Amino acid sequence: MFFGSIPALVTPFVRGRVAEDTFRELVEWQITEGSSALVPCGTTGEVATLTSDEHRRVIELCVEQARGRVPVIAGCGSYSTAQSIERMAAASAAGAAAALVVVPYYNKPSQAGIAAHFRALAEASDLPIIVYNVPSRTVADISVETLADVAHLPTVVGVKDASGNLARVTAQRLACGKEFCQLSGNDDTALGFNAMGGVGCISVTANVAPKLCAEFQEAMREGRWNEALELQDRLYPLHAALFSDASPGPAKYALTRVRPGFPIELRLPLTEPSEASRAAIDAALAHAGLI
Repeated sequence: MFFGSIPALVTPFVRGRVAEDTFRELVEWQITEGSSALVPCGTTGEVATLTSDEHRRVIELCVEQARGRVPVIAGCGSYSTAQSIERMAAASAAGAAAALVVVPYYNKPSQAGIAAHFRALAEASDLPIIVYNVPSRTVADISVETLADVAHLPTVVGVKDASGNLARVTAQRLACGKEFCQLSGNDDTALGFNAMGGVGCISVTANVAPKLCAEFQEAMREGRWNEALELQDRLYPLHAALFSDASPGPAKYALTRVRPGFPIELRLPLTEPSEASRAAIDAALAHAGLI
């Protein structure tokens, strides 16, 4: 269903407002460079700072610009089940192909609560759901057993796994079935993730290096593992540099280097990356041959 290099898109801002034309240009560039799908309104898109109207509008812009050429997987997660349902309804109305829904954060729900959350979403909407598991940010971690439980729901079709535990790819494959779509949430381990049974990556680095990330994923999909390893080595410093300061600040700075004129503006509490971070990004971009 979903595979390959899938950028978790940044949201460009100018003077506090969503820069719609710049976002459209970013979407177009991603598609022409080979991205397989697009994720607006994820963590990298600073979704926690978007108003409800902005959240809906960014998804609409992404769907409109994509024009059906690639699927749009809209970020719809919240610590509130009711709000997640509202976001999924808006995403569905906008024409999104699926919803990316993070395991509820801050509230620290039990496994029973996590399962009930996804059951409620599946009952409220027929939009396909990709579970986003990122315990380093949410504190809550959906277990393999709970994921297998919700995977039986007809609209829960996959997982974005940012647990950092590669062994879980095999455990989840055995528990959820070979057709359950497993996407890496970490660029730096995407090579090992796919070798274990994954089919792609929802990527931060693809914002900046969409063609290289698409070629990397295509090489693995076609079994050209030596080429994939070479691309991994080429991209790895960039994967690290894009988290050398609070994300997505480094990604937005990197975009100013590869797409001159791209706005670096972030919304508080995020601030622009440090000089040390910028230096690391510049070196990584040069290593990758992007500048």
